Order: sequence, then C-alpha cells, then structure tokens
Amino acid sequence: MTQFALAVAAVALFAGACSSSDEPSTQSGGASVTAPAPKGAGNAGGGGTLTVFAAASLTESFTALGKEFEAKHPGTTVKFSFAGSSGLAQQLTNGAKADVFASADQPNMNKAVQGGVIDGQPAVFATNKLAIAVAPGNPKGIKSFADLNKAGLTVITCAPQVPCGSATKKVETATGVTLKPKSEEQDVKQVLNKVASGDADAGLVYVTDVTSSAGKVDFPEAAQAINSYPIAVVKGGQAELAKEFDDFVLGTEGKTELAKVGFGPAQ
Repeated sequence: MTQFALAVAAVALFAGACSSSDEPSTQSGGASVTAPAPKGAGNAGGGGTLTVFAAASLTESFTALGKEFEAKHPGTTVKFSFAGSSGLAQQLTNGAKADVFASADQPNMNKAVQGGVIDGQPAVFATNKLAIAVAPGNPKGIKSFADLNKAGLTVITCAPQVPCGSATKKVETATGVTLKPKSEEQDVKQVLNKVASGDADAGLVYVTDVTSSAGKVDFPEAAQAINSYPIAVVKGGQAELAKEFDDFVLGTEGKTELAKVGFGPAQ
C-alpha cells in the first residue's frame, strides 16, 4: 500500500508540472496577454483602410482630400461613405464601424456624441449655406426664395431631419414663406440630381453643390441658416490615423480644398 501511494503521488506531481507549463494561468487582478495587432492596424504611419462617414455635400472636396491624405500616408486607403448626416449618425449609433465622422451640422454630430460613439471633442472645420439650384439659364425666372412658391413650379427640398432640410425650415421661418415641395430627399445630392435630370424646376441645395453661376440662384435669406460642419474621431477605430485625418481636414490642406468649392471658414 505504501508503494502504491508513493506511485500515485508521483503521477500527480508529474501531471501538475505539465499543466503549469502548457496552459496560461488566469489570475484575478493579473495582467492579460493581448495578441499582436494585425500589420497596419491603428498605425498612424500608414497601412490599412481608414473609413470616413461624411455628409453628402462633402463628396467632391473630401474625395480630393482623401487622395492627398493617401499620398502623404503610403499604404493607407481612405474609404468614404457619403450620405445624409442624419442617416450616418444613426448608422454609427446602431453599431456601424467607421474611424471618422464629418457632419453637415451640429445637431447630428450631437446625436453621435450622445450615442457614445465619438472619441474626444468634435471640431468645426467649415460652414455652408443654401442656394437655389435651377436648370441652366434659369428658364423659370426664379430670382428669390419666395419665387419657389410660384404656381406650376416643381420644387424639391431635403427632408427636415437632414441638415439641408433643417436649414430650409429656418429660412422658411425667417421669411414667412412656407414651401410645398414635390418631394423631400434624404441628402442634398438627391435634390441636385432631380433638378439636373429635369424632374424638378428648382431645389434647395448648398452653394458648394452648384459652384457655377449657371444653374444657381443666391438669395440673401440664406444667411439666416448657416450650417457649421464638425468632424470627430469615432470610438473603436484607428484612433491615431483618424486623428491625423481630422487634423489634415482642419489644417491648411483642408481649408484650401474646401474653399475651392465655396465652403466658408469655421465660425
């Protein structure tokens, strides 16, 4: 019996030694071991894909800025998702993955902040205001905001929850003119496309969407609804690279590119 007990004890000691060498131990309060990050992930020096959610009105300027940023960060690809700011904010709060969010107004950025998806403090990088998009040559003779209520005129606006729609409502309040649009679109590009295709005689868009004098009618009441554009890093993404992109937009390169299409400076 004594010999048997000694043999059992020896086997137990051997098994314990093997267990401690082959399996990591988990201890309360101890440091955890994290697997190395994939190459390029979170690397501000380059590599990987940077996903940017941006308002539709930023399509041209941000596409150009994305190419400039890629040139300064070899190995990095900037991927954009352009849409109405309200829809983008909702996607983020619903769990969509992105690194940067650029909104066409403060309220939709506030929604993202309140939804807990923004890292740090958003910063305003540009301003914008409305203009009336018309067919080339302005065949309907539209000269003012009030003219949009002319009989027989087909007008398109953005939906109220979209920044360009919210700005339209502010102008309506300031002027006392209530429009009767044929449809309310989910982003400013959809409005512009309907005017360009002839489906509408006029549409309320941003001055940055109609940069030539032909096809655009400016109106003084637009100053009653200036939109500020904030940008921010999204939680859970490539924080360092996202911050570099934000700084790029806020810096000289960003200001230059945004000014080309008519964006105003941050206020």
